This record gives sequence, C-alpha cells and structure tokens, in this order.
Amino acid sequence: MQISTSRLIRSLAAACVCGALAQPAMAVDVGGVKLDDTVQLASRELKLNGAGVRYKVIFKVYTIALYLPEKKTQLADILALPGPRRLEIVMLRDVTSDELGQAFMQGLKRSSDQADRTRLLSQTMQFGAMFEMVPGLKKGDILTVDWLPEEGTLCRLNGKQVGDTVPDLAFYNALLKIWIGAHPADTLLRAHLLGDMA
Repeated sequence: MQISTSRLIRSLAAACVCGALAQPAMAVDVGGVKLDDTVQLASRELKLNGAGVRYKVIFKVYTIALYLPEKKTQLADILALPGPRRLEIVMLRDVTSDELGQAFMQGLKRSSDQADRTRLLSQTMQFGAMFEMVPGLKKGDILTVDWLPEEGTLCRLNGKQVGDTVPDLAFYNALLKIWIGAHPADTLLRAHLLGDMA
C-alpha cells in the first residue's frame, strides 16, 4: 500500500509538471492590460522586452510593450538586432486622429536629428497618411507597429492593416527612438521598455 501511494504521488507530480509545461505563454499585467510574455511574428517567437504606461499629466494614455527576438537593455543593441520586432500599444483613453498625429510628429522631432528627419521625410509622410485613415483611437483599441524584415513597417489597428508598408529599417528605428532613444517621450517609460519592469 505504501509503495502504490508513493507511485501515485510521483505520477501526480509528473502530471503537474507536464501540465505546467503545456500551459500557454504567461501574461503580465501593465496598467490593467494583460500582455503575453511572447508573441509570434514572421514565423519567429518574440519575447516581451519591457512594457510600461504612458502618462500625460496624471492621466493614463496607453500601455506600450516592446517585443524582440531576444531581450536587450541597450538602444544600440536593439537597433542592430536582426529579425522582426513589435511595438504594441493598448489605449487606456480615447485619442483623436489629430492628437495621435501630433504626438507622433513631436516624438520624431524630439528623438531624431535634422539629418535623419530629412532623410526619412518621404517615409514619415507615408506613415503620417495613416492617421488620416483612422478617425481616432478608443479605449481598449490595440495598435501594433511591426518591423517585418522582408516587408517593412506594418501597422495594424485591432488586427486590421492600416496604410501601406513603409520599407526602410531606419524609419522603424526612428519610431523606436520616440520611446527608447536619448530624448524619449518619458524617461521612466523608456527604462521599463528596456527591461526594468519594477
């Protein structure tokens, strides 16, 4: 009887371990938004590098997450990383198309130098045209901004493609710098995106 009980305990323990291994990716709560630890993009598994909440004055505007093929804590390493990348933005309040476009343009101006802005002007105009297609973002909307190595920068709103693909990696890197560059929109948010989740 003692032997069968110990076998039963071992069998249950093994079943629990197998069950735990079969569970889907864990989720992290950031600003009340559940974010997966991993996502699939362009046949690659991307890891959650970091995430945080963007505030304007005292109001939560959105939760943003950065997914990369491997975790990195330095801007230069992220910009040099091959493979797909994802920024996922989950709205925590309503924002008009004008507010979205202005925030984007101000972010690019603050985080990129004049030479980069001039060189990327056509891509910026192409990307900016996207805001004209979107009347605004509502609380709960999910905007993904993906870098796909064979295609370019691709935006989706709630899973539906918005605008055309922008082909230049330098443009995607300029977008990343809005949040993780030397002059980010929010220094605490920058630290969170670079892996300091505390």
